[in-house]
Amino acid sequence: MTGTTTPGEGVAPNYHHFTERFASTPRGARLARRLAVRRMEEWGYPPASDASCTIALIVGELAANAVRHGRVPGHGFALSLALDMTTDVIRVEVADAALIKRPPTTAPSAHPDGESGRGLILVDALAMRWGWTPRDPVGKTVWAEVSCRASRAGEPSRSQH
Repeated sequence: MTGTTTPGEGVAPNYHHFTERFASTPRGARLARRLAVRRMEEWGYPPASDASCTIALIVGELAANAVRHGRVPGHGFALSLALDMTTDVIRVEVADAALIKRPPTTAPSAHPDGESGRGLILVDALAMRWGWTPRDPVGKTVWAEVSCRASRAGEPSRSQH
């Protein structure tokens, strides 16, 4: 692991943070998704909760995009999760080393019969907001923020009804 920060380690007491680097491969994208679900569980969101499923989907889509479109030989991608326990908002960030010529400002439309092209449409539908920022010295970070209210352990989710 490249680093994790939890309350008591120099951050606000109602804030959790997780960061990890992955190989820019399909296996790296799958591992990022699995570790995101594990971290969500450690933070009190069971794997079957709406919040955990939403984060898993967003991480999966952004990591897959980083591997497919943001891959630069010799460079991996990074996943960061940040939970503000006061607001129950989780920020997902996936950073890669690829330069971006025309950044997405809205989710693209996908062809109805196409087998790909729906990742950012899903992110747009599931996140409160999302966007991207340039990365110093090179690359970009695509981020999404998700409200996780009423999805902590012990609270029923829609998938459990």
